[in-house]
Amino acid sequence: METYVALCGVGAERVTANELRKLGLAVEDTGFGRVRFRADIRGCYRALMGLRTADRVLWEAARFPAADFDALFEGIRAAPWEGFIPGGMGLKVDKVRSNRSQLRGITSIQGVAHKAAAERLCGKYHVSRLPEQGATAEMRVYLEKDEAQVLLDLSGEPLFKRGYRTEGGIAPLRETTAASLLFLSNWRRKFPLCDPLCGSGTIVIEAALYAWDAAPGTGRNFALEGMLAADRQVEREVREEFLSKTDFTRTIRIFGSDADPRAVAGARSNLMRAYRLARGEGPRSGPESSGAGEKPALPVFEAVKMGDLKAPFDEEGFIITNPPYGVRLGDPEEAEAVYREMAVLCRIFPGWKLACITDHAGFESLFGRKAVSCKELTNGAIRSYFYQYETLRG
Repeated sequence: METYVALCGVGAERVTANELRKLGLAVEDTGFGRVRFRADIRGCYRALMGLRTADRVLWEAARFPAADFDALFEGIRAAPWEGFIPGGMGLKVDKVRSNRSQLRGITSIQGVAHKAAAERLCGKYHVSRLPEQGATAEMRVYLEKDEAQVLLDLSGEPLFKRGYRTEGGIAPLRETTAASLLFLSNWRRKFPLCDPLCGSGTIVIEAALYAWDAAPGTGRNFALEGMLAADRQVEREVREEFLSKTDFTRTIRIFGSDADPRAVAGARSNLMRAYRLARGEGPRSGPESSGAGEKPALPVFEAVKMGDLKAPFDEEGFIITNPPYGVRLGDPEEAEAVYREMAVLCRIFPGWKLACITDHAGFESLFGRKAVSCKELTNGAIRSYFYQYETLRG
């Protein structure tokens, strides 16, 4: 058993920890935007393919006190790097963070960390230096209160890159953030869901993947594949297990709309790519999924202005949306106009719940209603706010 770390958006730690538990993995603890867990290599593959809200999965190579550079060097050199990094693979220190620690110089920390790991690997593989070209492993060093956490990335491309979104629109929401919104809002697939500002369709598509029980990572590659800990047989078994559990025939009532017909066309294209990947038709295709030949229950996208939406048949449901950010789109006034326009949803969906994410701390005053809860949640590097309304009635 090894210790791994799932990185997630700040504010999403609880839902990521819950996901890990549902995957049968043992959560050790949670921190600022990260969750530590224990797993064997099968569990590692389950996390890489099955987590919806995590941006990366990393192996924790070492964790130790490091109040000075000597301690940092010895701690990193003592880590069993040769269990993951093969001979002929390079190594770089991708990220360093230091908080409330005596070691603060990022460049110096990078240099010491690389030298320590390289010295261990060169000694094990009887070489004078590590390759500077070709396949390269990526290390991270986090220092918190003089304790070092040294990590090796197993994801490669971040996990929010599912492979289905090639038409992202002007200001796309991360797939992992969209999945976090679904869990934080307490939406369940038995309830209808609507995104009236769907853009590239990310929230709607992530909702469909969840409703289908489709693991988001079965159609992509991972950095782990080039490392010594990789097990192709286990990887194949985990992928086939996830694909066999996917059910595209479940009744779902998931809708997306946008005033821009081009955005809707892109969302539909993204949806069909997500469906094909979920069936096992991606670059990592295994046997055709058990859903082959079914008539899938797909979300519906429509090009319609928010004010022209029709009242739904259901008296209860969820509106989960990502209205435009002034920071992202470069026009705060235009974004604020959209927030005011959103008040029309109270008339169209009076008994529904509303959950939305925006970078605007004054959203409630513009929307005209006080949220029952507001919490900070990051979307990439953007500090955002997640607002929830229990009902739009009254």
